[in-house]
Amino acid sequence: MIKNQLSLYVFVSVLFVVGAIFGALMVNALTLEQQQELAQDVDQYVQLMNEGIGSGEAHSFWERFFFHSKWLLVLWLLGITVVGIPGVLALNFLKGALVGFSVGTLINQYAWKGVLFSLVSIAPQNIIAVPAMIITSAAAISFSLFVIKNRLLRQTGELAPQLGSFTSTAMLMLILFAGAALFEAYISPTLIGWVSPLLSSANATI
Repeated sequence: MIKNQLSLYVFVSVLFVVGAIFGALMVNALTLEQQQELAQDVDQYVQLMNEGIGSGEAHSFWERFFFHSKWLLVLWLLGITVVGIPGVLALNFLKGALVGFSVGTLINQYAWKGVLFSLVSIAPQNIIAVPAMIITSAAAISFSLFVIKNRLLRQTGELAPQLGSFTSTAMLMLILFAGAALFEAYISPTLIGWVSPLLSSANATI
């Protein structure tokens, strides 16, 4: 399946990367006042993590898991509606823009230390979540194209096996999203706690 859908994976991945670049560039498009407000929010978050203040691992896990699940559910619904292909593409671009904007904000404020903070706070869970999203998106587009070509135009082919395959893929990706949520809830806070004092000392010297 992966081999047959290689072009879809490449296309969706490129769209995500373009979104990430766009998001990173958007940081420089903000006004000085907006950048200052954003910097204050980031500083407050770093201070909280430096003090070890959080909402609790279990609460954080379910919060992040439901967040990822919503993305997955929307992608699945867009896929079965057939006309939702533009929405699937838009969500991948948006996800890339959000990741790029987050990384760009940290680098803009903390320079090379922002890169280090991004590696422990943004990159780990997205290494799992982004491929899961790309696979689900490719499966959604593939299912929509199958319906258009074989059901709407030719009236051939069985819909149930294709729908079952698409849904099974989405359920498997849900497991990966759960893994990303686990990492984000139980491991990322520890990594961030190691790095946040470095950022706090950087602010103290500014």
